[in-house]
Amino acid sequence: MASKLCSVPELPFSIEPSSRAPHRSLLPSYLSVEKLPRPHRITCSRSSLHRTVVPTVTPAVVNDEITESLNSEAEITSPASSKVVLVVGGTGGVGQLVVASLLKRDIKTRLILRDPDKAFSLFGEQDEERLKVWKGDTRNSQDLRPSMFEGVTHVICCTGTTAFPSKRWEGDNSPERVDWEGVRNLVAALPKSLKRVVLVSSVGVTKSNELPWSIMNLFGVLKYKKMGEDFLRSSSLPFTILRPGRLTDGPYTSYDLNTLLKATAGQRRAVLVGQGDKLVGEASRIVVAEACIQLLEMEFAEGEAFEINSIEVLLRIFLFRVYLNNQSIALGDGVSFYF
Repeated sequence: MASKLCSVPELPFSIEPSSRAPHRSLLPSYLSVEKLPRPHRITCSRSSLHRTVVPTVTPAVVNDEITESLNSEAEITSPASSKVVLVVGGTGGVGQLVVASLLKRDIKTRLILRDPDKAFSLFGEQDEERLKVWKGDTRNSQDLRPSMFEGVTHVICCTGTTAFPSKRWEGDNSPERVDWEGVRNLVAALPKSLKRVVLVSSVGVTKSNELPWSIMNLFGVLKYKKMGEDFLRSSSLPFTILRPGRLTDGPYTSYDLNTLLKATAGQRRAVLVGQGDKLVGEASRIVVAEACIQLLEMEFAEGEAFEINSIEVLLRIFLFRVYLNNQSIALGDGVSFYF
């Protein structure tokens, strides 16, 4: 059953799900985009369970574009975190946004990279205690030494390659090697003391034999991502799997840290979250990166897989109006709109 749309008050950054029902506030039905500068909230419906999550991506309208700023003052309201987060795939389209946001939050970050020099070009010179970079390749299990994981409390894995043959496949960088063997090697090497592993996968992994997913899976990308998911599930590690739609916005590979912190997300601003692999659509890399960080400490998300999409601003306004008029939209069980 679809959850009902609601508005919640402005809150400072929080990574804990709210234990109280969202506060309802009346909103004018003529809301314009400029009147919606409030942090995102994601409502995840799982049958009778409804929880509210408060990510910290803050929108602003600049030259008719929506800018998702990851460096607003509201995001730095909590004291320095005791977490030590290992990001694997930290120079990719999603990974570099994850790393930039972790550093801005003053969270100790560790990277495993094939080319450590990329970290300096993207994130600048950092104190080693704040950002430590290891040279390694998840495709080679011998590269993943125990010393790389010392002190690490959480892991975000956002490695990946293209679904169809491209230049990114050069050097044995196929989906089988990256999404299956790489994930398998990483999971097998991780210490059992970890508090959470967040794996970025893809929508459609459970429907690779159905259209349109069978087309995307012509070279096995969905099959191998599902194999990686299953290997993580079979481990004794606490995990959450995030399945975004087709990634949009970026990647911002040629930009520096300051640019990453002011990444542009076009007009796909509201977030659609579901379970059961029912979503079809696109997802902003910025939203996906933020969701990865938020999922590190959400207790209710442990052992679960969530699909995530982004939707157009005009649709977001339309859904607000539906709510104000006490109308309902059948989205299907486990699918919710978030504003």
